Amino acid sequence: MRIIAGTYRGRALQAPAGLATRPTSDRLRETLFNVLAPRIQGAIFLDLYSGSGAVGIEALSRGASRVTFVERARPALSVLSANLGRLGISSGFRVHPISAVGFLRRPHQEPFDIVFLDPPYDAQNEYEVCLTQLGALSSQLLAPDALVIAEHHHKEAPADTYATLQRTRLLKQGEAALSFYSNQGPAPQPPKDPTK
Repeated sequence: MRIIAGTYRGRALQAPAGLATRPTSDRLRETLFNVLAPRIQGAIFLDLYSGSGAVGIEALSRGASRVTFVERARPALSVLSANLGRLGISSGFRVHPISAVGFLRRPHQEPFDIVFLDPPYDAQNEYEVCLTQLGALSSQLLAPDALVIAEHHHKEAPADTYATLQRTRLLKQGEAALSFYSNQGPAPQPPKDPTK
């Protein structure tokens, strides 16, 4: 794996050994960041299930102001730390060694502009739980025009809607796919009945 563009362009990244972590391919990462290009400069980026950190590091390379990495697997955390160290990245990020769901349930002071999540393909319930949480708590977790992207198997797409999140785009590449969700803001409240 290599950083595709920006400050660290062409620099190599390690990936965790074994099959427990599935790094986002260079080609799919390029597709993802081609879509994100108009939004990435200065963005506050959340990389859930970050693994090697390839997606979050790509975001930093391309000008994100801050990246939050969330990963609980120790082997992946070691590789993530090594990748950041090898590139000399010492600021502009935080690493949370916790589950994605646990992280989303914490209070957050600043909303995220872009959220990327890539759970293991066989952990289908993780998509449901995380996307539901992001949609239900969008006013606390997401900027008003935030974008949430889920990488998933092309045959196992998440739902079209999760509370305030609405899928706006689906890109397929090989066996992988990217679902893009826009934050539609708080759900409209029904008008009050003046007779009650």
